[in-house]
Amino acid sequence: MTAPGRRPGPGGERATVVGGLSQVFASGEYRTLLAGQAQSLAGDQVARIALTVLVYSRTRSPLLAAAAYTASVLPWLVGGLVLAGLADRWPRRQVMVACDMARGALAGLMTVPGMPLPAMTGLLFAVTLLDGPFTAARAGTLRDILPGGQYRTGVAVTMSTFMAAMVAGYAAGGVLVAGIGARPSLLLDAATYLVSAAAIRLTVAARPAARQRSGNPAQALALVFSSGQLRTCMLFGWLAGVYTVPAALAVPAAASVGGGPAAAGLVFAAAPLGTAAGAVLYHRAGAARQARWMGPLAVLCCATLALFAAGPGLAAALMIITGSGAAGSFQVAANAGFMAALRRDQQAQAFGVAQAGMAAVQSVSYLAAGAAAAAAGPAVVIAAWGIGGAAIALALTASWRPYARAAGPGRNPVAVADDLA
Repeated sequence: MTAPGRRPGPGGERATVVGGLSQVFASGEYRTLLAGQAQSLAGDQVARIALTVLVYSRTRSPLLAAAAYTASVLPWLVGGLVLAGLADRWPRRQVMVACDMARGALAGLMTVPGMPLPAMTGLLFAVTLLDGPFTAARAGTLRDILPGGQYRTGVAVTMSTFMAAMVAGYAAGGVLVAGIGARPSLLLDAATYLVSAAAIRLTVAARPAARQRSGNPAQALALVFSSGQLRTCMLFGWLAGVYTVPAALAVPAAASVGGGPAAAGLVFAAAPLGTAAGAVLYHRAGAARQARWMGPLAVLCCATLALFAAGPGLAAALMIITGSGAAGSFQVAANAGFMAALRRDQQAQAFGVAQAGMAAVQSVSYLAAGAAAAAAGPAVVIAAWGIGGAAIALALTASWRPYARAAGPGRNPVAVADDLA
């Protein structure tokens, strides 16, 4: 990193990025967390497609299909707000291993022959409920093992890798569900959790709990909303509940252009594919440019979806969603800025508040989009959501502008935001 207030020399930003990458990947703990979570995340997408396809094939209802997809999101509202604090109270490795083992067992139950759809949806709800404490523990562990500027690099690499895992999971999920059926595909998801648990237990170092007792969720809410940096970064993160609506409508959207499960898998995969590529390029821009570009990219991410108003075919729709996903790389700066502003003993609970809020936004957004799509069609709804999201992003950009202006060349926007908050 360059010293505050100084311009990097020729190639300085690039050299910093390359050096940061080598330092990040030198950590065996980071490599384990990255690989383990990536493969279990890919399995999650297979499970989402399997359940959504099962529901839509039996009901032909966009609302019920969106509701099934929402069942994999809504538990974050409880898991993030209430359970995430466990990652501060208990050793984080212990929390991650326990959550992975429990999720593997619950996902395995979904494969029992004759399991009714309501029961499968309930099991998926329970699996996702445990994502809250697991993700909070993983985020806190990353802050422990990646000091200073390495954390921002780690966030960018993690986002790119996770998006690539989602692409693989969605694309393979559509093919698997079409080829071998939904329930066998779910068995793969169960296996990924157990593999992740074993890898974390064997390679991630044991560390003491961040604090002796869980914080009060009300105190975490007050902390997050009283800080300008935390509040703005979190609200930028919540935009994901708007611009990811194509995923909630993927199955009916694919059906509307004559596609089946494989086409739905491509719709699911398009945005993560764009974000995986965009996050790499965005990180290479350097910290100061990331701060300045976060707002404009958020606006572009949502506004791109307005092109659905033209009623595109499958190929054009995939290009639009991929472009929107690429602009969604602004989440690198939002995530890093949020976590950097927190003490170690605040991280899990505050991260849980952000997760819970995102779950609430996504749940309301997806269900409303499903209901609207039943009347107006998926393309019209996606376009409307994109326009609305762009308007929200413009307002957030205005809130972020003082931080972006203060982040001159070579300055760390997180440090600047800390000064202004």
